[in-house]
Amino acid sequence: MIAELSKLRNIGISAHIDSGKTTLTERILFYTKRIHAIHEVKGKDGVGAKMDSMDLERERGITIQSAATHCTWANHQINIIDTPGHVDFTIEVERAMRVLDGAILVLCAVAGVQSQSLTVDRQMRRYGVPRIAFVNKCDRAGANPLRVRDQLREKLNLNPVLLQLPIGLEDKFVGIVDLIKMKSFRFEGPNGETIIEGPIPDDMAEEAKKARETMLDGLSMFSDALTEAILEENVTEELLVKAVRDATIKLQIVPVMMGSAYKNKAVQILLNAVNAYLPAPSDVPNNAVDLSKNEEKVSLTSDPEQPLVMLAFKLEDGRFGQLTYIRVYQGTVTRGKEIINTRTGKKHKVGRLVRMHSDDMEDIDSASAGDIVALFGIDCNSGDTFTDGTLNYAMSSMYVPDAVIHLTVAPKDNKAQANMSKALRRFSKEDPTFRVGADPETGDTVISGMGELHLDVYIERMKREYSAEVIVSPPRVAYRETVTRRVDYSYTHKKQTGGSGQYGKVAGFFEPYADGRYQFNDEIVGGAIPREFISSVDKGFQSMLTKGALIGAPVTGVAVTVNDGAAHAVDSSDIAFQEAARGAWRESYAKAAPHILEPLMKVAAEGPSEFQGGIVGILMQRRGIIIGSTEADGFCRVEADVPLAEMFGFSTILRSATQGKAEFSMEFARYAPVPVQIGEELIKKYREELAKKAK
Repeated sequence: MIAELSKLRNIGISAHIDSGKTTLTERILFYTKRIHAIHEVKGKDGVGAKMDSMDLERERGITIQSAATHCTWANHQINIIDTPGHVDFTIEVERAMRVLDGAILVLCAVAGVQSQSLTVDRQMRRYGVPRIAFVNKCDRAGANPLRVRDQLREKLNLNPVLLQLPIGLEDKFVGIVDLIKMKSFRFEGPNGETIIEGPIPDDMAEEAKKARETMLDGLSMFSDALTEAILEENVTEELLVKAVRDATIKLQIVPVMMGSAYKNKAVQILLNAVNAYLPAPSDVPNNAVDLSKNEEKVSLTSDPEQPLVMLAFKLEDGRFGQLTYIRVYQGTVTRGKEIINTRTGKKHKVGRLVRMHSDDMEDIDSASAGDIVALFGIDCNSGDTFTDGTLNYAMSSMYVPDAVIHLTVAPKDNKAQANMSKALRRFSKEDPTFRVGADPETGDTVISGMGELHLDVYIERMKREYSAEVIVSPPRVAYRETVTRRVDYSYTHKKQTGGSGQYGKVAGFFEPYADGRYQFNDEIVGGAIPREFISSVDKGFQSMLTKGALIGAPVTGVAVTVNDGAAHAVDSSDIAFQEAARGAWRESYAKAAPHILEPLMKVAAEGPSEFQGGIVGILMQRRGIIIGSTEADGFCRVEADVPLAEMFGFSTILRSATQGKAEFSMEFARYAPVPVQIGEELIKKYREELAKKAK
């Protein structure tokens, strides 16, 4: 079984929006005979790409949910996850990267490294995922794969090693020169299925020789055996493949390949590279923590005979109940086997075990270490670990970014009420970045997410999948409050009722905390406040952070120090010290010069150079701070930090200002103080709302 494990690949396909991820996956499925006809992402045939199974995905021509599939190429089993490019659906990429062993980073030969490429790269680094860079769209006007290779070095700080050269570019792109085999490959036939191998074209011989020398130089730094072979002039293909594979798995290099998925060129060579250079499950270290031994780190082995350990990384509420995607890290799971959720301690019986092919599924009897499959009818959360009961292990979960945008939703009628609740329950369980809560004052239902598109898609899905018509309020921004100066406090809480009263005195100071969070410092000496009440003081202060006095936003970036106080032998209690802390906060908060903070988004807008001035103009009108702009081959890219409050409806304005030719992406950058005038408007609006409610 372990011998077969070396022929298993778990890979993800990730990239910026519109780089051709889904088109590439469609070609891979065609060449591996998983589908028998190619359908385009924005095809006219009304079928749409296999991996875009949702109607919304097919209509919009974008990927919203990551989709898993399985195929076979050259005796290797490949599990593929096609991920979305929009930053709004970043959790889909995040959870895919958490369970994958390798990835293909798709880049557009014209646009090169774009804003979302940086985010995807960061996610790959977070989980230590080795990758191959595939420069797609070499047939497009303005294609320049060599510039993209340079951008990988300059913008992503990677070490790209070019393994191929293009034969022709733009509309003359016909194939590639393989620098390892030193041969040319052309792709003919209606779908590029006929591969014609031949010598390197005469006019490229010198260029190919130089490129091979550069490649050998780059690889020899990481392989002593290759360095020796170069000196002895005895470089074999096997030695080169081994050097590329070893350096890729150790994250020392990124092999760069090229082609055109849309024009069916060089996809088969990319598949060969996946088998040759990306790791098998046994090549990648995987760790868990032993919950029985104080979360001690343990190493897992990709051995089907060992006790079972697997991770649930994605949930879907399908036609037949909850579908749970799992990655098996150790051992074997079989139908009818009993498994235990280590978070809840609950036992489950494996009823139906399936291998996914987008929205189709194939029933299987068992899955072993390294496999990515799905289970039916098991109630669990994303990130839960399952074992066979002999181990009490937990896998580390994935990173979940904070939501940056809020909307209030209300059902149109009673029928929609029940359906809306059902939909929200399902969506928040499936997607950790989609949060549902209630406004503490109004009781309204508030949904939060990663951006306008993210929430838009869920509102549309409520309507289509649950017939829940909802009324949506304008988006609310996740403002924060903070203190800007140190202030001392001293407060005594005294309350006398019949019998024992309440008494607690706290003194100290609070000040800005650079880390942007909350910190509590206990500097009590001599037992001025008994030890058992210190946590009560902390609890009291923390309860005041949920709602600042300026606009009712959460308070962050504050360090509270308590250094003095007093207690009463009878009247002091947990509640008394909590109340003392709350009173101290209310009395002193205004003196600490509180300030409102707003989320700033890193916005990257791209479009034809002729619109550069217009793009800069509309970003500046929205209080944007331009960080930089670049121009190459008739395309410009403008990067700016823009307050989220100013970004609503931005896509419509950008499109109309650029005749629909520009696009943008944005992600959360940081919190920053709001300008005084806007701060005053927010405070005024908040007070008006409070006055209305008081009536």
